[in-house]
Amino acid sequence: MAAILVAHHPADAKEVFAGKVAFVSDGDTLWVRPHGGGAPRKLRIEGIDAPEICQAGGEAARAALKRRVLHQQVEVTVRRHDDYGRGLAHIRVNGNDLGAELVRAGQAWSYRWRRSLGPYAAEEAAARAAGLGLFAARQAELPRAFRQRHGPCYAKSR
Repeated sequence: MAAILVAHHPADAKEVFAGKVAFVSDGDTLWVRPHGGGAPRKLRIEGIDAPEICQAGGEAARAALKRRVLHQQVEVTVRRHDDYGRGLAHIRVNGNDLGAELVRAGQAWSYRWRRSLGPYAAEEAAARAAGLGLFAARQAELPRAFRQRHGPCYAKSR
C-alpha cells in the first residue's frame, strides 16, 4: 500500500500508510517499514506516555510493546512530528488501537496536556483500579516528572 498524503490545510496534513514493525526502541517509540518501500520510519505512539527506558517500568513497557507488534503488520496515521523528528502516529494492529491497548495493560499513561487527562483516561483508570503493569507500584512517576528530575536517558536507550 502506498503512502497517502492528505492536505487540505497544513495543520490538517496527515500521512496514512501500512507497514511492518521493524524495531521497538522503548515503550512508546517504534520503527515501521512502509509496505510502499523506503527506510523504516521512526514513530511515537500518539496519546500515550510510557516510562523512560531507564525509569522503573521502562524495560517492561518496551518488552510489552515488542511482544505486541514486533514484525507485525500495522496501519499508521501520522498526524504531525515531534521535536525529535518522530512522526506522532495513531497506530492500529489487527484493527485495534495500539495506544489504548498499552494503557489498558498498564504499560503507559494516557498523555496529559494542560488540564486534560488525555485520550485514554478511561483505559488508564481501569488499569489503575486493577493494579496492572506500572500501576502496581503505588507511586508510579510520570515520565515527564522523571525527566525533569533525572534528565533523559538517551545514551542508554536510543
